[in-house]
Amino acid sequence: MTRPEGPAPLLVLDVVGLTPKLLAHMPRLAALGEQGSSAPLDTVLPAVTCSVQATFLTGRTPAEHGIVGNGWYFRDLGEVLLWRQSHRLIEGERVWDAARRAHPGYTVANICWWYAMGADTDYTVTPRPVYYADGRKEPDCYTRPADLHDELTERLGAFPLFSYWGPGAGLASSRWIIDATRYVMTSRNPHLTLAYLPHLDYDLQRYGPDDPRSARAAADLDTALAPLLQEARAQGRTVVALSEYGITRVNRPVDINRALRRAGLLEVHTQDGMEYLDPMASRAFAVADHQIAHIYVRRPEDLAATRAVLAELPGVAHLLDDDGKKAHRLDHPRSGELVAVAEPDTWFTYYYWLDDTRAPDFAQLVEIHRKPGYDPAELFMDPADPYVKAKAATALARKKLGMRYRMAVVPLDPSPVRGSHGRLPASDDEGPVVLCSAPGALPGRMAATQVKQLLLDLADASGEVPRPTAPARAAARA
Repeated sequence: MTRPEGPAPLLVLDVVGLTPKLLAHMPRLAALGEQGSSAPLDTVLPAVTCSVQATFLTGRTPAEHGIVGNGWYFRDLGEVLLWRQSHRLIEGERVWDAARRAHPGYTVANICWWYAMGADTDYTVTPRPVYYADGRKEPDCYTRPADLHDELTERLGAFPLFSYWGPGAGLASSRWIIDATRYVMTSRNPHLTLAYLPHLDYDLQRYGPDDPRSARAAADLDTALAPLLQEARAQGRTVVALSEYGITRVNRPVDINRALRRAGLLEVHTQDGMEYLDPMASRAFAVADHQIAHIYVRRPEDLAATRAVLAELPGVAHLLDDDGKKAHRLDHPRSGELVAVAEPDTWFTYYYWLDDTRAPDFAQLVEIHRKPGYDPAELFMDPADPYVKAKAATALARKKLGMRYRMAVVPLDPSPVRGSHGRLPASDDEGPVVLCSAPGALPGRMAATQVKQLLLDLADASGEVPRPTAPARAAARA
């Protein structure tokens, strides 16, 4: 059966960390560009997931859509919050809003892109653990419509949360997302399907982009993508594969908050012998986000002192003030009074304590919502602890028995991290790329702000394409 005239169906794959160099290990994805079109992608600052995805969806810069990082200091709450899920944090018209004006009835599926909850999409799948009242956290997902949850978990099992992030992060989570995407495309038949594939993020941060294990991760993801790409071809979908950033090799962690604390600008409060960042009392503190850090300065008279401390801190390449933020389209009220950009081989830790015995208990956990900054050390088990695997096994046994458990295995030494991102890339080889199965669809290079219009143009492409029949969709749900 052919589809009547109307918007062409699209599949958009956000392949995190994809660069031209990695495509050498990914023949299936590379074929999209070889048989269709490809272009370097000029990303935005900060080159981090939430900021770039918001730019893809709105065609706006962080100064306009307000997503100034993977998190920021919510001044009205007095809290640092990362990895929120509310879609309402994004400002600006979404690509599907524009598509629906041109094509009434235009349908959209979001499979694990960030800020999924509350979005005006027709089908939504996003990681959402169960937080039990006794403190246990169990893997699960949120879906809209609600009945999609049981359909997916009955077919695919629970969303593999501990393969999505943490020391066990690996291919299983991306395979689950790929299978969920195939199921939603077949059973719901959306015009636009967005799928987020995080697998390359893991080993490239653990080992660096030039390590053989990173090349193997790229090859493994390419193999896992084969059924989805085949399904898209069978449905006549135009496929776009793109990335938010490239991951480059790093060797030096920079303790930006410790420098501010030693200068008397950052304050902590103590409970049960543990130190916690006190953002409301601090004269200045940083929200570390890979190679970018927003520095929040409470009073204007402290700006000069804060700038002086950071200007002398090894590993800081640039310190953006109001003019610098405006030049980089990062001048949004959510941004810090200053924004630090790391040197190419460095990245910023969130650490603020000066003695590891005073670190909060969440520091050695995979705890992305409690830490006031990003922590890539969560990808490792502590190599300095000879009993770390035994501790993990004990915690896992308690978990399987339905008991409370504490998986305190994350190192407090950040030195094993070998890959990071957030800066603007030094070259196209280190930067993101966009591929499209349609020949001639891409210019010589593309800005992240142009992706929204690209998808609208592809949706408007003429021609009849095969679509699954109603009985086929019903069979997929059966």
